[in-house]
Amino acid sequence: MRILGKIFGGLLALVLLAAGGAAMWFWFTPVGINNYINKATIEFAIDSPELLTGLGMIDNTPLDFHSGKLGDYTKAQDEKSIAMLKKARAGLDKYGPDGLEGQELLSYEITAWFFDDLIRQTEIEYSGYRVVQNSGPFVDLPQFLTDTHVIKNEKSVKRYISRIEEFGRVMAEVQARVEDDRAHGVVPPDFIIEKSIGVMEAFIEGGASENPLVTTMPRKLEEIDLGEEKTADYMAQIEAAVAEHVIPGYQSMIALYEEMLPSANHDAGIWRIPDGDKVYANALKSNTTTDMTADEIHNVGVAEVARIEQEMDAILIAQGHTEGSITDRIKMLMAAPEHNYPNNDEGRQQMLDYLVELNEEVMAKAGEFFVTLPPQPLEILRVPEYSQDSAPGGYYSQAALDGSRPGRFYINLKTTTDNPRWTLPTLLYHEAAPGHHFQISVAQNIKGVPLLRTLSPFSAYTEGWALYAERLAAQDMGMYENDPLGDLGRLQAEMFRAVRLVVDTGMHAKKWSREEAIAYMIEKTGNTEDEVTREIERYVVWPGQATAYKTGQLAILDIRARAEAELGDKFNLRDFNEMILINGAMPLEILSVNADAWIAEQKGA
Repeated sequence: MRILGKIFGGLLALVLLAAGGAAMWFWFTPVGINNYINKATIEFAIDSPELLTGLGMIDNTPLDFHSGKLGDYTKAQDEKSIAMLKKARAGLDKYGPDGLEGQELLSYEITAWFFDDLIRQTEIEYSGYRVVQNSGPFVDLPQFLTDTHVIKNEKSVKRYISRIEEFGRVMAEVQARVEDDRAHGVVPPDFIIEKSIGVMEAFIEGGASENPLVTTMPRKLEEIDLGEEKTADYMAQIEAAVAEHVIPGYQSMIALYEEMLPSANHDAGIWRIPDGDKVYANALKSNTTTDMTADEIHNVGVAEVARIEQEMDAILIAQGHTEGSITDRIKMLMAAPEHNYPNNDEGRQQMLDYLVELNEEVMAKAGEFFVTLPPQPLEILRVPEYSQDSAPGGYYSQAALDGSRPGRFYINLKTTTDNPRWTLPTLLYHEAAPGHHFQISVAQNIKGVPLLRTLSPFSAYTEGWALYAERLAAQDMGMYENDPLGDLGRLQAEMFRAVRLVVDTGMHAKKWSREEAIAYMIEKTGNTEDEVTREIERYVVWPGQATAYKTGQLAILDIRARAEAELGDKFNLRDFNEMILINGAMPLEILSVNADAWIAEQKGA
């Protein structure tokens, strides 16, 4: 249920800005659908100090009430949030849909779908795992504190220390929820418990003095120049706070998981917990924003795997690689020294430099294919070393709305051979330009709509766009014109997403084991066993999330095919891409209807 706070919490910052920065936001009166949606979300705002900081709107200003705090992770807070959500959904119907049109009708439809989806997910209280190897407070909060909390003056240092102390309280609240989950039959699989223990042990290894919450601070304190005496004093306070509040919390959670491990079983699918089948059905609805069943999604995945295999085989044959299976030939290319950077700091920097170069190349062409280009800059960084063991190959972190922090593309550089040079372009096009960085940046700048619509809370749309962007870069922008292996890398990435449909539904609906899913993904993708294992274990703890990518891409491609067929010579790709992006993220079923209206308008133009 932390999703409620994460989505709605940051809206307070947006509402405050829209109100001219006045601290009288509680006098806001709803008049019309847009204002009601904004008003309804204010009630959730205080729930997530973390997201307020992430959005970067009011930290270190006179309005900053939150940046020394962390959120409430108790069951009581969840119950309060659910009651508020149901009240907000009931009130929405007083403002529509009757009498609405255009953007106001679209705002009603998107918000109603979103509220209904959240309510549906709350119907089963014990529906997942709270402490896992790749997410949750024990993984997310350290990176939030080191990468997102802004140190710009002495007061922000004091707030950082306060948040470290708050972290101890959060861990105790989360541990209480884990124990409650266990009492109701919800315990992670044994391999997830083992991996989570390893991640937590790695974070506290070396004690407080070697902890990232401490070691990342000297440079930041040096930049704000507090003087040697104050700097030393604050470093001592930070180390003491980590020793007193953070390390004991990790040790306690590790001890609980070690106690739970002997009785945990090895089943991978969410069907293993009470009401697991319903949990998965809700997860598929939420993540795909469609009514597709697990069987339908599985069959689409199998068909896409077969199609992509044919296209990959054609490229391999054209490059003279004819012997062995497709995956054997891909593994040979992935292992070839000439395609890999050295697995050392110099090689990692070379990879980062190459990605910067690729981003400059695609941005040079972007104006030919997009009406709106992101005003926010982009940074390309490595995944923090303390989280790289369980992190994906890459991910995007959105820019702060006030411009204080750029968009960031993080790449996992633990093992450089996980990402041969010919696979890097597609990773960049997905996470940066023209993928997530474009889509999220456009959404952040939408004007005249409820602020919820700037937050992109629909994975099928956002991940579908990023996967569509990979194909756009290849087939329309010509980014692989003289790089057939780069195009092979694109197909390998697309295969990865098609395989996800098969293994996610395989584990959670067809009762595949973890090992069956790993074997299938290795067979079909040619990725390394370490990389595949990380991915499969991610799908275990995030049921349905992996189905969003390919489902969303296929929906956008279907809409484009309809537009091209119906508009003929009137079809303009630049305008089409603008239409998909300009209204922000939305459920696919609403996007399809919205696109049909656009096609009709273009016909009449």
